[in-house]
Amino acid sequence: MTNEVSAAQRNWIREQERHRRRIRLGRFLLLLIFLLVWEGSVALGLLNDFIFSSPSRILSTFLTLSRDGSIFRHIGYTLSETLISFTLVTVLGLAAAMLLWRYRLAAEVLEPCLVTLNSLPKSALAPLLIVWLGNNTRTVIVSAVSIAVFGSAVSLLTQFREADADKIRLIRSLGGGTRDILFKVLLPGSLPALIGNMKVNIGLCLIGVIIGEMLVCRNGLGYLIIYGSQVFKLDYVLLSLFILCVIAMALYRAVGALEKKIES
Repeated sequence: MTNEVSAAQRNWIREQERHRRRIRLGRFLLLLIFLLVWEGSVALGLLNDFIFSSPSRILSTFLTLSRDGSIFRHIGYTLSETLISFTLVTVLGLAAAMLLWRYRLAAEVLEPCLVTLNSLPKSALAPLLIVWLGNNTRTVIVSAVSIAVFGSAVSLLTQFREADADKIRLIRSLGGGTRDILFKVLLPGSLPALIGNMKVNIGLCLIGVIIGEMLVCRNGLGYLIIYGSQVFKLDYVLLSLFILCVIAMALYRAVGALEKKIES
């Protein structure tokens, strides 16, 4: 019986591996077909290469900017600002949710403000941030944090409120306090929601960084996008967008890997 179960498990694992390989192959073929159609349309004159560029021109632009290292400098600025913003959003959002859960009156007073700030278009705050903080990296990071932190705090607070009431009553009946409830019930029970928030926030922080770089910086992929559009070097714009797609996918996968490590 044990051998039959083991054989069935091996077959299931092999089938899952085949399924994952088919998914990866399908994604690769889809990307390859898109690039070939794009390149072919430009070569046949169906698309204007000045406006739409082409994969070969984008690759040539990347190689040109790689020679002096400028593209890597821009990537480094954007990536570091995104990671700093993401770390701040995660810490501040979790801390705010914990404090608001602990002090119920403060939560009832401040929750409408958090919802309003979360709904406010953050690009409208950019002129104020520039005046208050100056034309520097700090403004970019604050801009990125402001996009995600309020929603993160509200979402985690909602998750805390939905914690298992029976477990909370059990801890209180055994003489446990607020600290015990927080670290033995709320945080462990909210871990999936926290990881879900992180997956969303990493993308929002990247968006906030790009918006900030477009407005105040002379470094980063956001600056490269706005510079390329101003001087009609659309190869710069499309190259930056392609790199941003790669960065976004890599960061999302990194959070997913963290989730799997925690679950294991």
